[in-house]
Amino acid sequence: MSQFAVLEHGTGTAARIVPRGEKRRRQLAAVAERMFLEHGFSATTMQMIASEAGASKETLYRHFTSKESLFAEIVRARAAEFLGSEGELATGPPREALAALATNIVARMFDPSGMSLLRIVVGETARAPELGRIFYRLGPAVVVDRVTRYLRSADSQGLIRCGEPRRAAKLFIGATVADFHLVRLMLPDTRPLSESQTRAHVRAVIAMFFARYGAPAP
Repeated sequence: MSQFAVLEHGTGTAARIVPRGEKRRRQLAAVAERMFLEHGFSATTMQMIASEAGASKETLYRHFTSKESLFAEIVRARAAEFLGSEGELATGPPREALAALATNIVARMFDPSGMSLLRIVVGETARAPELGRIFYRLGPAVVVDRVTRYLRSADSQGLIRCGEPRRAAKLFIGATVADFHLVRLMLPDTRPLSESQTRAHVRAVIAMFFARYGAPAP
C-alpha cells in the first residue's frame, strides 16, 4: 500500500483509495467537532485542537486556515449525511426517493451526535454571528437546494406538479423534521422513534406532500 493512501471500506464490498491527507483532514475535523461541543466554539483554540489531535499547529493550519473553516468542513459533512451516503437523492420514483430521504432525515435527527452542531450554533451565534451564517449556508441551504433541484427535475418529467420547487422543498423538509429538532434540543433524553413510528411519520409526510404536489392521473 502506498504511504500516501489508505483503503476506505464502504457498506458493501467496494473500497476506494483515500489519500492520507484526506483521512487526516477528516480526523482533525472530528476532533474539532468534539472540542467545539465540549468547550464551545469561542473557547476552543486552534492550539487546543492540534494538541488533542496529536498534531502540530502547522499541520492543522495546512488543512484548515481557521476555526471557521474547520466548522464549515463539519457542517458540509453533516449535510451530506442528511442527503444520504452518496449526497444525492435516489433516482427512483418520487414517492420512493422522497420517502427514503425523509427516513434518513428522521434517523439523523435522533443520532446522538446529530444535534451537536445545532447546539453549538444556538449557544454561540450571539457571540459569533458568522457561525450561524456558515451553518445555514452549508447545512440547511444545501439540503433545500438539493431537494429543490430534484423536485424541479421531477416536475419537468411530469412525475409531480410543482410550479414552485423551492417552496415545495421547504415544505417537505419542514414536515419531515416536524418538531424533532426542538424535542432533541430541549429534551435530550428523548428516545429515538421506533421503526414503526418512523414509517408512520414518513407515510404521513409523503401522503400530505403528494396530496398537494402529486401528478394528475393520466
